Amino acid sequence: MKHSSTKSQSWAGSVAATVLTAASLSQAYVMSKGQASKLPTLGWNSWNAYHCDINANQFLEAAQAIVDRGLRDAGYNYVNIDDCWSVKSGRVNGHIAVNKDKFPDGIDGLAKKIHDMKLKIGIYSTAGTATCAGYPASLEYEDVDAADWASWGIDYLKYDNCNIPSNWQDQYVACDPSSTHVGTNGTCNSKDEPRLAPSGYNWRTSKSYERFTRMRDALAKQKREIVYNMCIWGTADVFSWGKDLAASWRMSGDIDSNWNSIKSIINQNSFLMHTTNFYGHNDADMLEVGNGISPAETRTHFALWAAMKSPLFIGSNVKNMTQGDVDILKNKYLLAFNQDDKYGAPAQPYKWGVNPQWTYDPANPAEFWAGPSKNGHLVLMMNVKDDKTTKTATWSEIPGLHGGKYQVTDVWTGKDLGCLSSYSADVDAHDTAAILVGKGC
Repeated sequence: MKHSSTKSQSWAGSVAATVLTAASLSQAYVMSKGQASKLPTLGWNSWNAYHCDINANQFLEAAQAIVDRGLRDAGYNYVNIDDCWSVKSGRVNGHIAVNKDKFPDGIDGLAKKIHDMKLKIGIYSTAGTATCAGYPASLEYEDVDAADWASWGIDYLKYDNCNIPSNWQDQYVACDPSSTHVGTNGTCNSKDEPRLAPSGYNWRTSKSYERFTRMRDALAKQKREIVYNMCIWGTADVFSWGKDLAASWRMSGDIDSNWNSIKSIINQNSFLMHTTNFYGHNDADMLEVGNGISPAETRTHFALWAAMKSPLFIGSNVKNMTQGDVDILKNKYLLAFNQDDKYGAPAQPYKWGVNPQWTYDPANPAEFWAGPSKNGHLVLMMNVKDDKTTKTATWSEIPGLHGGKYQVTDVWTGKDLGCLSSYSADVDAHDTAAILVGKGC
């Protein structure tokens, strides 16, 4: 693309440049990271199902449904409280006060009951002056709040990014869809956004890095592991430094329960896969399984989230979920790939499909994905179009595979498809064909 004298950056290109630092980041030791931070976190979060209308009984009901429907045994072991759990009027004696109308036994009482069910519990706050819903937040109170959460038995923190005071604002913005206008093929320029960071800017000198580091340091002082998730929306080039601090970081704005939102997040994340590995994962946001998307879209949504090695947090009413949706959430092949303790890297797009390679297009993201695991290569073929189409996986196009024949398993049905030299499938609109390519034969 031809540029004028206006400073211009590519969102896709800027995140791809962080590949140079990925190897060094993978060696970083972060005190607050324990074994629970190695793999993507699995569980349930209250926000999409209940927003601010929460109480202790809902969490106990969700926990019981997770157990009863076999989801705990499948690996979903966190029950996370999102926003609105505290007294909204302000701190009491310097502490965030639990709303006892919603949680009569306190968060510690709820945590004990959750732990007794052999599950873990998470909580929410914000690196600002108030949470996104206007409740007391944790900026400049990090040590107090982390100590309180640890004393209550908290196992996980979702740390949001709302209500940042002026003295904590970043000098610059990065080229990302949450901060500025992203134009053709993921480009940004200083004409549209004068605060665009100069090329080569070190985001570890930013206020965002400092805000989120303060909480990392506070959590590291506690005597229990609290898994740290930064809900930073993909801002401040978090992909270049997130692994310094947290187990995971949000890579986009909030998801909505529709196909366009799912496609947009897949598109953004397709350029970020080199920044995910053990102890550091791009969080593609909560799952919309059970929230009104079609069965085909549900399969695509879950398959891509699992393959991208995003944390997997159910965001619907588990008790009322259809058995079909529960079965998708429990898919043993996709969960095994997401939770693989030998291969930390996610699947990668190897062919775009509708578009030329490396095209940034929220409406038509990369359709062909693959990645290795202990059990073989996971291969996904997504159909972004509105009608059925035939997709073919050619082994020689897939990194790590060669010509010849391989044993192939259908990920959705578990059916042994035999010894194949390639694989073709008629894929319904918005659906994804998923196979596991095993040993040569």
